[in-house]
Amino acid sequence: FGWIGDRVGRKTSMTLAVGLASLGSLMIGIAPTFASVGAWASLMLLVARLIQGLAHGGELPSSQTYLSEMAPKEHRGFWATLIYTSGTVGILFGTLLGAVLNMTLTAEAMNAWGWRIPFLLGAAMGLYALIMRSRLHETDAFEGESLAEKRAPLWPQIVRHRKQALQVIGLTVGLTVIYYVWGVVAPSYATTALKIDRGEALWAAVIANIVFIAALPFWGKLSDRIGRKKVLWSGAIGSAVMHFPMTWLLKDSAWQLAVGMSVMLVFIAASAAIVPAVYAELFPTSIRTVGVGVPYSICVAVFGGTAPYLQQWLGTTMGVPQLFNIYAVVLLAVSAA
Repeated sequence: FGWIGDRVGRKTSMTLAVGLASLGSLMIGIAPTFASVGAWASLMLLVARLIQGLAHGGELPSSQTYLSEMAPKEHRGFWATLIYTSGTVGILFGTLLGAVLNMTLTAEAMNAWGWRIPFLLGAAMGLYALIMRSRLHETDAFEGESLAEKRAPLWPQIVRHRKQALQVIGLTVGLTVIYYVWGVVAPSYATTALKIDRGEALWAAVIANIVFIAALPFWGKLSDRIGRKKVLWSGAIGSAVMHFPMTWLLKDSAWQLAVGMSVMLVFIAASAAIVPAVYAELFPTSIRTVGVGVPYSICVAVFGGTAPYLQQWLGTTMGVPQLFNIYAVVLLAVSAA
């Protein structure tokens, strides 16, 4: 997707990404049951998830690059907040839908067909996004490049900008792990490990994500006034300082989960709000999408993707959950550095 974005166009890469994401969601929504076709159902689910993973991997660098190039320079930090704002609105909608379905359907109905509803809705909304993106205009930065620049080999340019690629990884390691812990895994952890009611945990996550959405434009506007670096420092150091207190707060009730997630997501928002602008500003136009996409995806896969498993292994198998918390804080220190 980085190659498509830098050679064919940002618009093409974004349109293909959302089309594939919608297709993957549709495949899951209409997938046959294991009882009817056996292992073929598992294979179809695996293929659908691979398509979605491919699409999501291509979506972020493509949309980050597009938005940063379309934004006025003096307001780029504020515009960059739209990436995580819109993404979190999607998470919020999905969480709300899960909470509503959990309340209105019986466990039998949910297991039989209710679980398909979010995927079918996702496919329908993806179709709308596909039509919308097909009507977008390409960015002036990409259109202004010469044919020679667009056809120049990518990898020699990436090697030349290896410092910036390593900076993307360094800036991302702390953010991706702490976001997975508090923005993604926390409700499931509260339900399975702390035995908090699943419905209450989902509503706590809804409250926290609303706080996160509200914090994003604040940090974005602040970065346009005082600079990106100070805001990034605020996010990394604030998250590191508050991680242990919020972990100790979380014991056996949904309100503790709501408070802990909200406080952490306010500081996480500082980095999440502006990293699309920060990453785009590190690279020249000719390799901006792939320059962001490759190191970012590697970092998210290696550190963010393994975070839930590492947390489970250190907490349950090894019996030393504090080691994972130390690990998360160390990675935040790396990002701050």
